[in-house]
Amino acid sequence: MHGYQVIQELERRTGGAWRVSPGSVYPTLQMLEEEGLIASQEVEGKRVYSLTEAGRAQLERQKEGDRAPWDEVAGGGDETLLSLRDAAFRLGAAAMQVAHTGSKAQIDRTVAILNDARRQLYAILAEDSAEEESS
Repeated sequence: MHGYQVIQELERRTGGAWRVSPGSVYPTLQMLEEEGLIASQEVEGKRVYSLTEAGRAQLERQKEGDRAPWDEVAGGGDETLLSLRDAAFRLGAAAMQVAHTGSKAQIDRTVAILNDARRQLYAILAEDSAEEESS
């Protein structure tokens, strides 16, 4: 796989719960290559990585009793928190779309909406804190 495929595969194996960034994947791939656990080659203009014999041996040692990291992430998510995270990502994506294609007026309106949303979120937390204190 090339680096972007690794990113996609981790996200797929965790049902979207683990979204790694290129800034964490590529240095990790470089480190694994330096350790001799993976090797890379240029294929159709992309750097493709594969396990070496040492990498396969390490993988077999880790399989003996340990769960894969993505199993822990995929199985342990609170649906409410995952829903909140997904909503925040979608909101961020919409804001970035406005930033890339919106007019100045649209960007100004978007900033106002986001600032208001932030205030409303803090107000929700304040309501919960006030309710707990009165209990």
